Amino acid sequence: MAILKVARLGHPVLRQKANPVPHGQIHTKEFQQFLKDLIETMYEHDGVGLAAPQVHHSIRVCSVELREENQRYPDQVNSNLHIFINPEWSALTQETNAYWEGCLSVPGLRGLVARPNKLKVKYLDKNAKTQELVAEGFFATVLQHEFDHLDGTLYVDKLVDSTKLVFDQEFEKHILPQMQQAKLE
Repeated sequence: MAILKVARLGHPVLRQKANPVPHGQIHTKEFQQFLKDLIETMYEHDGVGLAAPQVHHSIRVCSVELREENQRYPDQVNSNLHIFINPEWSALTQETNAYWEGCLSVPGLRGLVARPNKLKVKYLDKNAKTQELVAEGFFATVLQHEFDHLDGTLYVDKLVDSTKLVFDQEFEKHILPQMQQAKLE
């Protein structure tokens, strides 16, 4: 397996609409190796998701897994590893949740983004089988964040307002303690 280079804000691949993956390509040795490398890269960078455009492949693929040991999101519900190929999604509610999002392609920053709280996703899995799932809460937010990458959109494009973009260190110093205090009250 290989750790892939992550594209950062400003690289054109992050602003392109990614191409669908042809069904016949999914079972190829090269594509299956790419999926393994995508997952390994996500783990290497302690990400909860990673989209193919973030590793310089403009195709509609992403991986997502909320793991217990992820220190950045310790209070969130865990999910199994998912590979989404050519995902299509729709919001199931107009209700939104706002989370402080980060991104491997926008290192060192976090921003507050409000997204639909519940969605339905239809996609192909790594075996080219059609799957459907309903996601809620933080998991729904993570999926929408990754799916946005497939359309050339970054979370910084969807901030609640521009004053809600902060450096990670300032987030941990000023905002996180306020959030923790609010939970206790």
